[in-house]
Amino acid sequence: MTTNIYIDGFNLYYGRLRKNPDLKWLDPVSLCAKLVPAGQPIKRVRYFTARIKPRPDDPGGPQRQDAYLRALGTLPQVSVHYGRFQQTTTRMRPAQPPPGGPNTVEVVKTEEKGTDVHIASHMLLDAFRKDCDLMVLVSNDSDLCEPLRMVKEELGVDIGILNPFDKPSHWLSRLQPAFMKPIREGVVRASQLPDPVPLGDGKEVSRPKEWA
Repeated sequence: MTTNIYIDGFNLYYGRLRKNPDLKWLDPVSLCAKLVPAGQPIKRVRYFTARIKPRPDDPGGPQRQDAYLRALGTLPQVSVHYGRFQQTTTRMRPAQPPPGGPNTVEVVKTEEKGTDVHIASHMLLDAFRKDCDLMVLVSNDSDLCEPLRMVKEELGVDIGILNPFDKPSHWLSRLQPAFMKPIREGVVRASQLPDPVPLGDGKEVSRPKEWA
């Protein structure tokens, strides 16, 4: 019984890692091995993300992300799949407009594009190829309900869900996966990469100091 893992990197980040910088040097293989049913070895981990852009309040973000992605590249089971990171300036209505103030304000809007489609595509392709016996989604995104349903009901592959948010999606739970587990802080803390991570040829990459 082999297992494939499909990680929505930004969903995992916002659900479990954003507020705890010391958890961001995460080993996803170690994390998932602690949470999937015993006796089901992990065949591959597909990690979906996008290259971020520097912000005025955080110009070093891309360098920290690059260090992490280089560390992930040393894990033989992990492949990284990239979407697009889009940053635009637009006008939006404030939640609480000040009395006598403008009805709209100019904001910087950041969006990650392509992850949902990439996750769905790889899950369905792997299911068609009978690449594993169990597919585990690391996300709380209900937009992935339909490809998960197809994998389970049309292609006969078991599904599981590891949820990085405190409140699980009602729509995902309606799929009746083989299991649906929360990703708690303790298991993330116990699943950190070594520091530094050896890259080969005498090179290494270290945890960013902001994540210490």
